Amino acid sequence: MILQILIVFILINAVLKGSYRKPLQTTLFGLLCGGFIIATCPLAVMQSKTQLADFLKDTHVAQNMAVLLTVESAVFFAFCVYELTATKRHNLLRRLLNIYPGLLIFPVLFYLLTQLVFSMTGMNFTRLSYLFATIVALAFPLLSLLCRRLLPERESRLEATLLVSIFVCVIGLISTVNGTTVYAAINKPPNLQALSLAIGGFLLFFFIGLIINKLKWKFKNKTNGNNL
Repeated sequence: MILQILIVFILINAVLKGSYRKPLQTTLFGLLCGGFIIATCPLAVMQSKTQLADFLKDTHVAQNMAVLLTVESAVFFAFCVYELTATKRHNLLRRLLNIYPGLLIFPVLFYLLTQLVFSMTGMNFTRLSYLFATIVALAFPLLSLLCRRLLPERESRLEATLLVSIFVCVIGLISTVNGTTVYAAINKPPNLQALSLAIGGFLLFFFIGLIINKLKWKFKNKTNGNNL
């Protein structure tokens, strides 16, 4: 269950990060993701469902994943904080943080590809990988554009990125404690109702905070205008 929630928020973070770039850049990154899916299809086909499940249950794997999640979240924290506070808008550090797309999206795409292979055993795997790659290549720039339309203010998207990165970091921290997995994986189908509730609650409170923030700034600007 935790893994599914983590995957959703990593994907959300990747889409949010893409909303800061130009359409051509997001399109190229979408094509890169699609190429990665096609290139790793032979490896995904060779995976065993039980071996993959045992691999994800391994304590050392959980520890390494927690470290990667923490490092990636720290990079996103630095990007958000720097964008909100920096005065020099075109120096090297800002460009590097802005270019960095987030590397966790690639193991997530590989994992999703393996799940498609496991669930659609009757299909041609090569054709399936091309279909999935096409969907990802088209969805990534379109969702990034939609995110920019829904949140036209850059500061709002930065706040959203910061919140999602905090959530990803927290999941990475609670996944292992002293080398022991806190929430042991169980062989049950994902609880879609609980997953939908968690995502819906996050989006609800996010948009409530966004509306309150806009009303606060409108009231503040109106008050300052009256004082002048």
